[in-house]
Amino acid sequence: MRTLKCIIVDDEPLALDLLESYVKKTPFLELVERFVSPYQAMQYLTENQVDLVFLDIQMPGITGIELSKVIQNGPKVIFTTAYSQYALEGFKVDAIDYLVKPFNYQEFLKAANKALTWFGLVNKQSEENSTSDDNAIFVKSEYKLVKIEYDKIIYIEGLKDYVKIYLTDHPKPVLTLMTLKSLEERLPSTQFMRVHRSYIVNLTKISTIERSRIVFGSVYIP
Repeated sequence: MRTLKCIIVDDEPLALDLLESYVKKTPFLELVERFVSPYQAMQYLTENQVDLVFLDIQMPGITGIELSKVIQNGPKVIFTTAYSQYALEGFKVDAIDYLVKPFNYQEFLKAANKALTWFGLVNKQSEENSTSDDNAIFVKSEYKLVKIEYDKIIYIEGLKDYVKIYLTDHPKPVLTLMTLKSLEERLPSTQFMRVHRSYIVNLTKISTIERSRIVFGSVYIP
């Protein structure tokens, strides 16, 4: 089993102590540091690599939401907060989970297991990509990583901060929180083309191109 290196960031010493006890009870978690100050945590993260941050939201100076945006390309985040109203913002910054205080060890362990599953899927994706000529990507949808094979993509529609991926073997599009531009950068340019500010198409799926629309069999986009 993989061990996840983690830090705890909370301005309440009692909350830090409780989280530390939970981490130490969890075999696949390794606590490398704990911080009362979010600024000290930010500095630490610029100089050290960790997998997971247990992060409070309401802290002096900078909120956990703001800190998570700064470290967005770094470790994954599990929010720990007394304020449930921030759950939507937590989802928007791609947090693994959102724990509302007070929470018990079972709730903590469930969130930690989500992180372990996420890292396991990412590792699996990396291994598969190294042996399969990069014929698929993984995207996060409904708190799961979903494997999307290139050959099954018909087209992709951008909706501000979300994209819809239409597939040949899926009755409904897969909805994921990412921009069309960031997804475009992950797709092979030999197979996919941006034909509109809101659409990317799979060139191999086009049956005809008409004056005002692109047709994929019985499906078309304007």
